[in-house]
Parts: sequence; C-alpha cells; structure tokens
Amino acid sequence: MALIAKPLRGLFFGLFCVFTLFGTSMTLVGAALPRILSDFRWSYAAAGAVIAASAAAYFPASLAAGKVLQRLGIKATMLLGLALCAFGLAFFAARASFLVNLVLNALIGAGQGLIEPTVNVSMLKMDEGGSGRPMNLMHGAFAVGAVVGPLVLGLILATGLTWTIIFRAIALLFAILAAVLSFLRFSGLDSVRQGTMSRTEQGGRSALPGRGAAFYLGFVCLLLYVGAELGISNWIAEYFVRIFAARAAFASLTVSLFWIGLLAGRFGVPALYRGKRPEILLVGSSLLLVASTVALCALGFASGNGAAAGPKGLVAASALVLPAALTFLSGLGCSIIYPTVMSLVGASCEGAQAEAISFAAGGGGIGLFAFPFLMSWIAQGYGIRVGFVTYALIAALTASACAVLAKVFAGARRSA
Repeated sequence: MALIAKPLRGLFFGLFCVFTLFGTSMTLVGAALPRILSDFRWSYAAAGAVIAASAAAYFPASLAAGKVLQRLGIKATMLLGLALCAFGLAFFAARASFLVNLVLNALIGAGQGLIEPTVNVSMLKMDEGGSGRPMNLMHGAFAVGAVVGPLVLGLILATGLTWTIIFRAIALLFAILAAVLSFLRFSGLDSVRQGTMSRTEQGGRSALPGRGAAFYLGFVCLLLYVGAELGISNWIAEYFVRIFAARAAFASLTVSLFWIGLLAGRFGVPALYRGKRPEILLVGSSLLLVASTVALCALGFASGNGAAAGPKGLVAASALVLPAALTFLSGLGCSIIYPTVMSLVGASCEGAQAEAISFAAGGGGIGLFAFPFLMSWIAQGYGIRVGFVTYALIAALTASACAVLAKVFAGARRSA
C-alpha cells in the first residue's frame, strides 16, 4: 500500500514544507539570542520573557485549535496559523522594543499552536492503513527545519549580512506557502478512511469513545516527553563538558548527534516498518530513551570528578565514544514518540479527533513552557548530574505513560 494516496500527494508535500518551516521558526529566536542580547542590550530576564511568550501563546492556541478546526475547517485554520507566523516573523527584531518583540513572538507561538494540530489531523486523515507512517514522516520535516534554521543563521552571520534577514526570509516563505495552499483542495481529506479501527462494520458508526482514557493520556505523554527531550537536547553539551571533561567543540557536536538520531528514526521508521502495530513501536522507542538516558547518568557518576581527564583536564576522544553513542540512541528513542502518540490518540478518539489532537498538543505546549525553568533550577541548585537523573526519571515516566496509552489503544482496537 502506498504511503499517501496519489490524489493527496501534492497536499502532503505542501504540508511537509509547512512543517519544515514550523521547525525552523521554533529554533530561530534561540539561535539568534546572542546577537539579540548584544544588539538590543536586553537583560537575561527580558530575553527569557520574550522566548517564553511564544510557548505561553502556543498552549492556549493549540487547545483552541480543536474548536477552530470544527468551525473553520482544516484549510482555513492552516491559513490562519500561517498568517500569524508570517506577520510575527516579518516584524520581529525590527525594533529593539522589548514589549513589541514579546507580543510579536507570542503571535508566532499562537500561529504555531494552530499549525501543529491542523497538520496532525491532516496526517491522520491521510493514513489509510492506520500505520502511523505518514505522521512519523511529517514530524521528520520538523526536525529538518529545527536543524536547518540555526545552520542558515550561522551562514548568514559568517557572510556579514544583517542577521534579521532570516526572520524576513522565513516570513516570506510562510506567506508563499499560504498562497500555494489556498489553491490546493483540502476536501480530498474527507474521503480518506480514518484507519482500520475507526469504524465498525455495523452502519459505519464510531466504535471508539471521544473522551476516553486515550484523550487524557495523550496530554500526559506529550507533557512528559517534551520535558525529557528538552532536558537532553538543551543540556547534553554542558553535561559532556562538566562531567566527561570534553572539549567545548566536541560537546557542541553532541547536540547534533541527538538530532541526527531523532532524524534517523523519524525518516527511517516509516521507510523500514511496514506493520500496523504502532503501539509496539511506541513502547520500544520509549524504553530505548529510558535505557540510553539511564546509561548516560551511570557513566556520569562513574566518571567521578574528572579523574579520567588528561593533564589539561580533557579526556581522549576514545573515552567519549560510548557516551556519544548513547546520545545518538537517546535521539533515536525520542524520534517516534511524539508522532506516534498523536497517531494513537487520533485513532482512539475518533469521536473527538480534532479536540483530542489539540489537547495532546497542549500538553506538549505546557512542557515547552515549564520544563526549561524546572531543569535550570535543578541544575543550578543541585548540579548537572542530579539534573540528568531528573531527566532519566522523566523519561521513565514518559515510557510508563506511553505503555498505558499503548495498552488502551490495543484494547480499543480489539473491541472495535
């Protein structure tokens, strides 16, 4: 069976481009933060408030997306989200005003909060076999954008161009995509089957509840998952420097290793896995995340206080191979959790699909806002080793929640 039905492939490609830009827009402000602080002379508190504004707006927008989708439909909701992102990015950092940029970044976050649930619902409708492969592939586009955005910004800075040009360029691309999508037919999504478990054989009525356990488990899974992902990706470089005595240049590469692992899973799983048991993949992926994170913690405690370091406090590259491999495996473990949770929640809540997807995305939005503060406080007060133990515990809670969701999904499928 083809991954995407032929009449919908053009729309899938358009949404793939949208999600790539979505990933880019999520990392741009953070990547430009050093120049923002230098040029605008903001305090850390002001910069943190501007960054947090995006996550704070993302949460209510993603919760509201379910109702907006029901009232406006997929196409209009998508265009509204793209317009908010394009407007915010077009004017962000045009002036040094803290308040103006805070509002603009909040608009960007609100647009992102509308875009993600809309794309997720679209992927569920395109997934004829209920395999979750289109969802995994689409979320691979997000990871590509998250990697490419900072890379392009670095190239712009290296050439001496004004760094704000990338915000205008991404705004223009959002506007172009909105224009292109406005001419595409979204009505074809309504004719695609919802998956193997969404309807009974008697009269085509829904066999699954709208607000069952899966509705709330999706929120919990993504709330915890975002905490684990943010904790590892944001602190892994510092962990290598402080705990493994790695050079800063090498440590910075570990962030790329994490995202490479995540990319490998999001593109590799849809290509290699042809089965129809996404719940098994979810449990296996979350257990891989737990195992790799726990192993990183164990290595951190085994390393002592730099006893393995050389005369200049640096370790040989060979001593970093194992923790680097575990970092890659952590990214691989993270790779399909988010999209698979979305797939299972959407399939399990066919009676309230858009609302369930939006609610689950809201859980991720809360994690996006809250966990950076929590992790910073733990690492500052108790040290980065304890911080990583916390990440391992959150990963374990994520795996537990995912296992319960998988059990609920499997039970609902049997009853259907």
